[in-house]
Formats: sequence, C-alpha cells, structure tokens
Amino acid sequence: KNVPKFVITRVQGKAVGGGVGVISASDYVLAVENASVKLSELALGIGPFVIGPAVERKVGKSAFEAMSIDTDWRDAHWAKERGLYTEVFPDIRQLDDALTALAEKLSRFSPEAMAGLKKVFWEGTENWEELLEQRAEMSGRLVLSEFTSRAIQAFKQK
Repeated sequence: KNVPKFVITRVQGKAVGGGVGVISASDYVLAVENASVKLSELALGIGPFVIGPAVERKVGKSAFEAMSIDTDWRDAHWAKERGLYTEVFPDIRQLDDALTALAEKLSRFSPEAMAGLKKVFWEGTENWEELLEQRAEMSGRLVLSEFTSRAIQAFKQK
C-alpha cells in the first residue's frame, strides 16, 4: 500500500494464511489454474486478523467471512471471480509470458501516473497502521492460549 510502484504477484501453487495476505496486498496478480488459496487460521485457534483487511478489501466481506470460517481450499477460478487473482493461465509458461509482457508494458508508462493510480487504488486504508496493530494484538493473545498451543502441537505431529 505504501510502495509507489505497482506490486505484481505471480502465484504458481497453494497459498495459505499469510500467503493469501501477500496476494491480497498486491495490485495485480497472475496465477496458474492450480493456484489455490485457503485461510486456515481458525483451525489453529486464531483468526486471519492481520491479513483480514487486505483480504476483505479484495474479495469482499462475505467471501472473507466464508474463507475464515470454513477454512476450505478455493480454486484459482474462485479467486479470480472474487478479485483476488487478476488473470489465470493454464500453465506456468503462459503465466510467465504474460508476466513478462505486463512488466515490459508497464516499463513504458509514466511512473508518476502509476504512483497516482496506486494512491487511488488504496484510498480508504489510511487507518490501517492502527488497525493492523490492534489485529496483531488479538492474534498475539490467541497464540498464547491453551487451545492454540494444543492445535499447533497437533498440527506438528501430523
């Protein structure tokens, strides 16, 4: 959000939790058809609190709620329909070709115009520093809970 350049992200596999947060914080996302997403935090006794604002901004409140509650995998087409992915490609070669073409195209555009667009894209997020701090505190408290400790231990033993 604070970087004046567009953040272009390439997704070629599964993204869970924080990976979904990185994708959500990106300005343009290219993915392959098998690039799925999942928010699994609730299963571990926490929630996607810190990444929540970025994910919700991209996919909308109801999709964010569903992802957070059911912790199921979503495929690339679901992610594209909800705005998480901008483009989906059948294979990595086509993905990389499109990424190269986009980067070359953007290199010919006005840096000032792109920086201005970036500000427009992220309007309404001015309070995020404070919000993310509050959300991190929520996560921190839950990470220390007995429930989360047991859930993480069980996950490690799988």
